[in-house]
Amino acid sequence: MLFSFISYLEHEKRVSRHTSLAYKKDLDQFMEFINTAFGMANPEEAGHAEIRAWMVDLIEDGLEVATVNRKIATLRSFYKFLLRSEVNSKDPTFKIRSLKKGRTLPAFIQEKEMLTLLEENNFAQDFEGQRDRMVMQTLYLTGIRLSELIGLKWSSVDLRQLQIKVLGKGKKFRIIPISGSLKSAILQYRKVFEDSFSIQNENDFFIVKSNREQVYPMMIYRIVKKYLNLFVRNTKSSPHLMRHTFATHLLNKGADLNAVKDLLGHASLAATQVYTHNSIEKLKAVYEQAHPKA
Repeated sequence: MLFSFISYLEHEKRVSRHTSLAYKKDLDQFMEFINTAFGMANPEEAGHAEIRAWMVDLIEDGLEVATVNRKIATLRSFYKFLLRSEVNSKDPTFKIRSLKKGRTLPAFIQEKEMLTLLEENNFAQDFEGQRDRMVMQTLYLTGIRLSELIGLKWSSVDLRQLQIKVLGKGKKFRIIPISGSLKSAILQYRKVFEDSFSIQNENDFFIVKSNREQVYPMMIYRIVKKYLNLFVRNTKSSPHLMRHTFATHLLNKGADLNAVKDLLGHASLAATQVYTHNSIEKLKAVYEQAHPKA
């Protein structure tokens, strides 16, 4: 049933390949646990007790609350699928509650650090150096997701209209405006791209390896981590951190929350509102520094 569930996610729920792989990884981990701990060969056999035991095992392994909750969410989706498919007659996750967690604000990079990082002399002048700079600039100046960057093609980069077209979650396209500074950076990158590969085809992926093949997620992680570790202290380095930084900087500069929601491709405003807490923290700091009675 695992294969049928993954097929359902990809073709009916239209989740991304990255998401379906994450679901499969969670379920493979769960099946390995119940097989080792309880001798169960199929997840259909598991009940409330086995799922609770897995949660305890995950916690004891030191996983964060958010990660455990995400894995339980995977099980909920899977068992609901089994119910609809009439494979199971009951849902063993029905009485399973998500773990409580303290509210954590998304980390972000200070504006001064970000501008220092993106300075041209921090990157080599060859293709790989300019490609890496383009990765960092595009993530920060557009706020697009890792998967959206990997799938971006030259044909979706419209320098005349100053916009890019990205394929986001749920196979939905959205248009993101680009700044004049990003346009200049793209023109510089395109020249290096064309010098490296002779001809630039509109079907080429925007970010590629040195052999012109499409990049993969871990490669982007390594690029981002490399440069963040050089210029930014005490933070978890990831492409998503760039997205958090993009949203926070916009809101700190007074951007409309709904506009930021559309730029990020969020389905609901609630997903975007978490970034306002970062802005509020800045406002508090300004108030405490400037107000005579603070």
